[in-house]
Amino acid sequence: MDRLSILLKHFNPHATTFHQGAFCGVTDIYGQGGFGHAHLLRTGRLSFRDKHNQVIELAEPSLILVVRPQQHQLVATEVDAAELVCATLHFDGGASNPLTLALPDYIVQPLSELPGLSGSLDWLFAEAFGEECGRDVVLNRLFELMLIQLLRHLIATRSITSGMMAGLANPRLARSLTSMHSEPQRNWSVADLATLASMSRASFAAHFRKVVGVTPADYLTNWRISLAQKRLREGRPIALVAAEVGYESPSALARTFRRKVGRSPSEWVQQEEA
Repeated sequence: MDRLSILLKHFNPHATTFHQGAFCGVTDIYGQGGFGHAHLLRTGRLSFRDKHNQVIELAEPSLILVVRPQQHQLVATEVDAAELVCATLHFDGGASNPLTLALPDYIVQPLSELPGLSGSLDWLFAEAFGEECGRDVVLNRLFELMLIQLLRHLIATRSITSGMMAGLANPRLARSLTSMHSEPQRNWSVADLATLASMSRASFAAHFRKVVGVTPADYLTNWRISLAQKRLREGRPIALVAAEVGYESPSALARTFRRKVGRSPSEWVQQEEA
């Protein structure tokens, strides 16, 4: 499976459109409920304020992507004549899954710099400002498609310089990362992963840590625990989850889970359900 599809298989995005049309005023979005947000400025002007009170002024069609739940603000006056299409985003695996954590706090980019998204964005705007039946469902799917195409763009252009996305964009590391993603149950050694990268063990370990930010062993552990969290949230028994993510017993998974998360699997599930 390719490097992006395996991520989306585990942590698939789901969009719900909540606004399409003219926008005037001040809207504070507090990032509650575990949702991220996508805002598309079709025409006019708009101010975006992030959680640190930094303001970005938008004067052309643009994308604002706040993929994790966090506070931000949108501001436009009547003179700005802003038209927006907005959606909430949530992901299989929760808000703090490896895919969302690999992205910056937010992305603000003119649509003119995203030519690979132009076809789906034209379709999205046509649906948002049209009156075809089934519009809401189509809009939701188009937002999801837009996000997938944006991830593809970020990898192809190497726009993110550290972390998992940087590793997936790196020709020497992408195969080893994708192999860990697709076969977490395998007893991967650094030597195995280095062979996939056509590098010596020492060179691979150093290059991986420089680009991704952690050692290969730590990355594999973090990936396994993220998959375990997703599957436990879905109600799967820990005995099955342990085998699926590479642990010889539920107790082995529980020990690593507590070390990484600070709680036992059962305590963590109870907190998630509260």
